[in-house]
Amino acid sequence: MREMLTGGELDVLTGDYLAELTMLILGRDRLKDPAAGFARTFLRQLEECLGLAHERGVRIVTNAGGLNPAGLAHAVRQLAERLSIPVRVAHVEGDDLTAAHPGSLAAHAYLGGFGIAACLREGADVVVTGRVTDAALVTGPAAARFGWQPGEYDRLAGAVVAGHVLECGTQATGGNYAFFGERAADVRRPGFPLAEVHEDGSCVITKHPGTGGFVDIGTVTAQLLYETGGARYAGPDVTARLDTVRLTQDGPDRVRIDGVRGEAPPPTLKVGLNRLGGFRNEVAFVLTGLDIEAKVALVREQMTDALAKSPPAEVRWDLVRTDKPDAASEETASAVLRLVVRDPDEAVVGRPLSGAAIELALASYPGFHVLAPPGKGAPYGVFDAAYVPQGDVEHVAVFDDGRRISVPPAADSLVLEDLPEPEAPEPLSASRVRRAPLGLVAGARSGDKGGNANVGVWVRSDAAWRWLVHTLTVERFRELLPETADLTVVRHVLPNLRALNFVVEGILGAGVAAQHRFDPQAKALGEWLRSRHLDIPEDLL
Repeated sequence: MREMLTGGELDVLTGDYLAELTMLILGRDRLKDPAAGFARTFLRQLEECLGLAHERGVRIVTNAGGLNPAGLAHAVRQLAERLSIPVRVAHVEGDDLTAAHPGSLAAHAYLGGFGIAACLREGADVVVTGRVTDAALVTGPAAARFGWQPGEYDRLAGAVVAGHVLECGTQATGGNYAFFGERAADVRRPGFPLAEVHEDGSCVITKHPGTGGFVDIGTVTAQLLYETGGARYAGPDVTARLDTVRLTQDGPDRVRIDGVRGEAPPPTLKVGLNRLGGFRNEVAFVLTGLDIEAKVALVREQMTDALAKSPPAEVRWDLVRTDKPDAASEETASAVLRLVVRDPDEAVVGRPLSGAAIELALASYPGFHVLAPPGKGAPYGVFDAAYVPQGDVEHVAVFDDGRRISVPPAADSLVLEDLPEPEAPEPLSASRVRRAPLGLVAGARSGDKGGNANVGVWVRSDAAWRWLVHTLTVERFRELLPETADLTVVRHVLPNLRALNFVVEGILGAGVAAQHRFDPQAKALGEWLRSRHLDIPEDLL
């Protein structure tokens, strides 16, 4: 926060504190203390920086209110009073639908940006929200600044795209970037991105001068593809058409985004449902040297027998073959066998598992040891998405003086449908090919949406695009990533970005908090894809 306030010009500082997993964590906090439920790290940062923001005339908009935006707004007022800084604090509420969803720890609708805009128009210096869309932190300030009204879909869509690029901070400035090694820029500490938003909805993505990292068409493309699906990117205020986005390098560390078209939003709002799914425990057995398969069979049989008296509801075994023959170190001679158990009853996954695993220490395969002793089991969460009519959610802006106004739902709506796949360009003809990793040609960025994962893949030349769009079909994708072979995979084509976006349904089970998979948020799924080998035209290498 200090870096953004001191590094250069800024009108509005936004902060995105909420992810699906964060909402679960805040829900558990609220169980212990009804006054909790917001991101306390925001308050700690604000204590250092509120005076700076006030001196520089920078307004602050954040969703750090989480499950308790009124509570955070009150805490900010107390902080400002203690520091003798005159600020007006407003908040947005109405997203909390937990009472309407029995059994949920937290159920919150994703609100749009017009509640934020109303607070800013009334002179708020700090606006606190609960669960709004990530992009609403940008669409709200833009609507307030330029006087945009509901229905100005192209302008709103442009701001949504800007907000989506900014939402994950340094992922737009060289962080987590596929081609990080190709640039001379220092990516050890990337600067945070900012958007220069214009009245027509276009923007320039850049960063403060002198900060690390870099901004180019590749970094912006990567973030545009992150955690998205098809060409229609839906939100409460507008559906942005990602297939209309134009990116242009506008100078060093400057990428212009324009041409974005918008459509009416869907008639429903997404609701994130977080609930406790039960308890989980795990143990990782280390298997070294010869006879790995036989060692696996022995310990599986022993553990199955030990758990037979009270078998857990779910038992999952995963063997990770990191071992190499004739290895030069013990670690590279070893494989890891993970056992994960889940059950509604904490007692079933606690002592029975940990006792059995430790009691086998002198009575199982040669070289028996575990990475860490299993504990007593821990609760895990489950994320689901539901949808409610926009008119069923009371979106309210609460001003500093206590006045409350209702923010009406979108007047028009459009049922969301996937667009037909656009016509592909002519295939690239190549006389010579070489077996090589896909990542020598293509970048990728992957992430999670509930139990689904997306993998966005893009290339940087028209010739590479002519090859990629015909080569990386759903069938080839499944071949390269065998873990997806039995799952539904949907491919979306975005020619303007020279990109394909694959949505893999169900690969993450019940979401990140359930830790269904080795990589529970699919953060590295794209890098796995880039490491796979296929025949690539030599002219592209």
